[in-house]
Amino acid sequence: MDLENLCVQVKNLAIETGHFILNEQKHFSAEDIQSKGVHNYVTYVDTTSEEKLVTGLKILLPGSGFIAEEETTKLKGERFNWIIDPLDGTTNFIHGLPPYAVSIALTDNDEIILGVVYEITSGECFYAWKGSPAFLTGREIRVSTTDKVNKSLVATGFPYTNFEKIEPFMYSMMYFMKHSHGVRRLGSAATDMAYVACGRFEAFYEYGLNPWDVAAAALIIRQAGGSVCDFNGGDNWLFGKEIIATNQTIYDEFREIVRKIMVEQKKL
Repeated sequence: MDLENLCVQVKNLAIETGHFILNEQKHFSAEDIQSKGVHNYVTYVDTTSEEKLVTGLKILLPGSGFIAEEETTKLKGERFNWIIDPLDGTTNFIHGLPPYAVSIALTDNDEIILGVVYEITSGECFYAWKGSPAFLTGREIRVSTTDKVNKSLVATGFPYTNFEKIEPFMYSMMYFMKHSHGVRRLGSAATDMAYVACGRFEAFYEYGLNPWDVAAAALIIRQAGGSVCDFNGGDNWLFGKEIIATNQTIYDEFREIVRKIMVEQKKL
């Protein structure tokens, strides 16, 4: 399989879908919003975009399956599966607030081998494939070289349905407010993680996420020289609904802080 050529085609599909989303935002109204659950929204833009992606990806890789947020298809592939979020940051989109993104990953059995994140409002496309550098719109990117948490900018996301860990999570934010350059919450996990890959953030952590939120950007971070793990420092971050993503130089320090606060629920 020519992963580089496939990645170029996936990137073009993501950008094309992003243009559709941006155009629809111009005449989007509150009447177009549906609820999938408490504080969990979907629009015709999400579902139509997913249908566009599924149609295009089926052509690019016949026989592949899908893990897709809006479940417009439940087809599973024997070997290859696409993990897609047609609109990561729907709440931002609804309110006309950046960022929001298209996120597409490809797995070969359990291994992510391709990832594309297209941040729609800026027109920035982040991408990588197995064995490649990470790229931002044609330019090679790397994670930052900042070597201490207290010199880092940290990104996170707020839970909107699962509040089981809200107390240690709120304490973790207070800790990083005091012991880093600051904490940011942009509203799109895929974008947050892409920004780790290009060095704008040193670290990202969040719980309650799904595979389509993190799969593509996690590969991009790793190909950019960063690290990804769950809150225990293990590998159960894709389906385990918790993730840490950092540059390489603060990885050990940041991971241990999050583990102590979020897993052991210690006050540091």
